Amino acid sequence: QVQLVESGGGLVQAGESLRLSCVVSRRAFRSLHMGWFRQAPGREREFVAAIGWSSRATYYTDSVKGRFTISTYSANNTVSLQMNSLKPEDTAVYYCASNAILSDLKQGRSNYWGQGTQVTVSS
Repeated sequence: QVQLVESGGGLVQAGESLRLSCVVSRRAFRSLHMGWFRQAPGREREFVAAIGWSSRATYYTDSVKGRFTISTYSANNTVSLQMNSLKPEDTAVYYCASNAILSDLKQGRSNYWGQGTQVTVSS
């Protein structure tokens, strides 16, 4: 069983930063690609960022490139999403997810999802 637990959401003003964290069960952390997704009210869930489990190659949706950074920390089985220069359009519930196939993960297909953490950016 893969467990994903997110934390770090909150309310910030435009231009500020937040750091999201996702604690992953040990077995999953060492074998699955990890990603972050978000879902704004009235919109479909969308891909935000992903990181390869062995290559540590990173991938981002165009709207967050240069502002968001996905990283993994093996010491505590954590995947983080550092979000800088936040914009009101970044407001959403952010979810951590994992998949053994990177292409599937980037397209939003995953059997494992966290419970989500709310990020609200005021203008």
